[in-house]
Amino acid sequence: MDNERRRSEWEQLADILVSYSTEVQPGQKVQITMMEVETFALARAVHAAVIRAGGLPHVEFQSAYLERDLMRYGNQAQLDWAPEMQAHGMEWADVYIGLRGARNPHEFTGIAPEKIAAHKRAMGQVSALRNEQTRWVLVRVPNEALAQQAEMSLDEMMAFFFSATLRDWAAEAQRYRELCAVFQAAERVRLVGGGTDLTFSTRGRVYEVADGHLNMPDGEIFTAPVDDSAQGTITFDFPGVYVGQRVEGIRLEFDQGQVVRATARTNQALLDKLLDMDAGARRLGEFGVGTNFGIQRFCYDILYDEKIGGTVHLALGRAYAENKGINQSALHWDIIKDLRQEGQIWLDGRVVLEKGRFLV
Repeated sequence: MDNERRRSEWEQLADILVSYSTEVQPGQKVQITMMEVETFALARAVHAAVIRAGGLPHVEFQSAYLERDLMRYGNQAQLDWAPEMQAHGMEWADVYIGLRGARNPHEFTGIAPEKIAAHKRAMGQVSALRNEQTRWVLVRVPNEALAQQAEMSLDEMMAFFFSATLRDWAAEAQRYRELCAVFQAAERVRLVGGGTDLTFSTRGRVYEVADGHLNMPDGEIFTAPVDDSAQGTITFDFPGVYVGQRVEGIRLEFDQGQVVRATARTNQALLDKLLDMDAGARRLGEFGVGTNFGIQRFCYDILYDEKIGGTVHLALGRAYAENKGINQSALHWDIIKDLRQEGQIWLDGRVVLEKGRFLV
């Protein structure tokens, strides 16, 4: 019975990815990337859903283990190589569905940073083709590694995952757009909570909605604060996570848009290093509001954590052009502030969220 229920859940998610996220039409070519063997159940369900939609599916396999082998044994030419078959797949496809299985976040430990950078630059060429030439969606598929990272059993992790993804996304999107209109109409944001009283301007900036068309699970509205506007203090309840390393108890003080004082209970040296990365690293590149109330637990994975309904997140560093942000930095580091037990969002002097509940 459990196997039948789980198969039904994979099929429901596959239908969302094919019919809602990417809207596959008859005759369209669909590239499906199965990243890690644990994604096979969803890959099979997506493959079947594409066929039912009249599409033409092709499945490829990738793994962090294979990437590690390339970086361990490859010469510079191999590290700089953007695999032609993957690139051709993006050029061939009308739709790309990436099933990102979790792997040990420390899998690349021991690999020289310059080798990792060279390989990531090469693979960035493939990602650029995906963005330019396909309709695409990426899914973070759990396994034992992600469950362990999130401090859950595998059964808890899977229930968490399906609660976050098997939603009425058309209805969710409508609600997100309504909230987005409220935020877009305001010019000044104030965040109040434990150890927190921070204000900034969003005048002239654009809020965007993340509603399941590019990522799954999804659920946020976000913009780029005006660069010199952040004033005050914010204390983060959840740790900041950077390349698998946790920085706990982060407290940031802003003056005229810049972090002027930063403290943490753990990993202070890493926090300082990140803030000193470049001139833009001390400014805010993003303000986001989590809107997915199917996600209720922090699991140390930003693709889930920034979507938690009733939280906000701030990113230090690079701003997104679609928000009309201009801050430039090599850093874009999202950190989550929990407002569900204590806290408010004010827009132009009006409370719009209190203790994790929207009042609009």
